[in-house]
Amino acid sequence: MRVVRIHSIDKVIESDGLELSLLDPLIVKYKGKKGNLIPLLQGAQELFGHIPKAVFEKISRDAAIPLSDLFGVATFYAQFRLHPVGKYIIKVCHGTACHVQNALEISESLEEALRIKDGQTTDDRFYTLESVACLGCCSLAPVMMIGDQTYGKLTGNEAVKIVKNIRLNEKAG
Repeated sequence: MRVVRIHSIDKVIESDGLELSLLDPLIVKYKGKKGNLIPLLQGAQELFGHIPKAVFEKISRDAAIPLSDLFGVATFYAQFRLHPVGKYIIKVCHGTACHVQNALEISESLEEALRIKDGQTTDDRFYTLESVACLGCCSLAPVMMIGDQTYGKLTGNEAVKIVKNIRLNEKAG
């Protein structure tokens, strides 16, 4: 299971050309309200797909929340992304049922085929590969999920064929 801690906000990828004014209605809605930190971060991520450094700085300044508080919450919860992700996020379950059914083979096969490691995104930002603790589909172990589609009883080769077909279908469509 992957646990990555980011030690400095300077490691957050910068995104040029952000329309930070999109955050204004969100900040107005939550500014000064108790428990506003997570909804602000969720809203920002929904707008931009991840939370760039400039977004942290604007929220901190305009909502009067210390940057360290924002960054601490964003790095604690797995739901928040500090880097751009692929159009398709491939989640490979590594819970107990999937683990004993060889989920590692699926992850390794996908890493080799996509030429990325767990937690990384392909150069074209088409796929992001993530290991997750559980997808709640134990009877289908081993399982991966792409978007809202679940694929079960997989082998490594089957998983690779699925991701290749998604790319082919996208090009054909």
